[in-house]
Amino acid sequence: MKIVLVGAGSIQFGYGMLGDIFHSKMLKGSEVTLLDINPHTLKKVLDSAQEFIARHALDFAVNATTDRRSAFVNADFIISSIEVGNRFQLWDEDWKVPLQYGVHQVYGENGGPGGIFHALRIGKVILEIMKDVMEICPEAWVFNYSNPMTSICTTVKRAYPKAKFVGMCHEIGWLGRWLPRMLGMRYEDLHFRAAGLNHFSCMLELKDRRDGRDLYPEVLAKAEAFFEHEPGYSDLLDEYHRTGSLEAAEKFDKGQSDAVSKYEWADRRLVQLMLKNYQLLPITTDSHFGEYLGWAWDVVDHRGILDFYDVYKVMLSQDSRPEIRMETSERVVPIIEGILGDSGYEEDAVNVPNDGLIEDLPSWIVVEVPAIINKHGVNGIKMPHVPKGYLALLRSYTGVYDLTAEAIIQGKKSYVIQAMLANPVVHQASQIEAMVDRMIDQQRKWLGYLS
Repeated sequence: MKIVLVGAGSIQFGYGMLGDIFHSKMLKGSEVTLLDINPHTLKKVLDSAQEFIARHALDFAVNATTDRRSAFVNADFIISSIEVGNRFQLWDEDWKVPLQYGVHQVYGENGGPGGIFHALRIGKVILEIMKDVMEICPEAWVFNYSNPMTSICTTVKRAYPKAKFVGMCHEIGWLGRWLPRMLGMRYEDLHFRAAGLNHFSCMLELKDRRDGRDLYPEVLAKAEAFFEHEPGYSDLLDEYHRTGSLEAAEKFDKGQSDAVSKYEWADRRLVQLMLKNYQLLPITTDSHFGEYLGWAWDVVDHRGILDFYDVYKVMLSQDSRPEIRMETSERVVPIIEGILGDSGYEEDAVNVPNDGLIEDLPSWIVVEVPAIINKHGVNGIKMPHVPKGYLALLRSYTGVYDLTAEAIIQGKKSYVIQAMLANPVVHQASQIEAMVDRMIDQQRKWLGYLS
């Protein structure tokens, strides 16, 4: 078995994924190839991995290369988490330049103009990676962790419809933190299903595994008191300012906390609104959910969003000694095991082509749904009876993804402008073309292909 980690020079991704793989008994004996464009960080991860294997007498072989095509030879599974350029410099531009041109986007990573620019940069690179995959190892499963998830996955599946390309996101992990404490139940006794678009998803079902009882009414009754002082990113940043350390990381398990926030509805003003007006619980926080809604600017916890951004920068840059830990911190290794072992288990959330999984959304859009994992792969579960009000919100953003995919594939600036004008976050038109031109000039290394 050969597994390739694309972007393995990232300490957080490389060490984390290696720990997951080494923890797997089923993957014992596998070859793991580390791939990155930075030879210096790549060597650090390789040296750490080989030392870890020797120290623990593990039956794995690890090698590293900067040559993408050679890395993909005989690959069975490819796990990718990449960014391009100076991540936070480009992120700042994605977020702040549109603000200067009059667009009130609450964040700049996945939705709104910032999300489009992000997708235009990274989507082009991922298409180049997938071209190599389809030429060298077309039967390999590719699991993508890069954002903007829906844009990337929709673009890849449009360009390479036969690619075994699956998007992975750990925001669904928030339900594991919230629901057991809210309901006073064990996580193992809860069966939930959520669906929508990535970072724009809501829990649609919640049942007691023991007796099949519908628990959603109980969530609606208890959520107000639970979330009013549930800790948020502002509390994390306060703690960092007090102590100089941050005990947090981006992974599936969000951890548990009995702490009480000094802020009301920290990071979750949109959760409050969705519960009240739609009777639905979003699976993520304001900084993500708010990127797709034209009225989110009026509702969100702006302090929490700014503090989340600062916390995230600290997470990825704090001076701590990284280490490989043999644990399951993400969901991709259990999925690989489920495919190899034909387990038939239900995975909480994957990003796959809709093809009727959520009725009333286009077939070509990639949706986030639960899935059955077996020898046939990742099989999305059809989600019937999605509430109409929620569907209307989802539909309002699908045209943006359509046009963004076409802009990436065809390299046409006109589609970028049209994607901006179709975006529900954009409320004015006179400066949009000037904004697009400014960003292409600013990020010409990545956006210069647009004409």
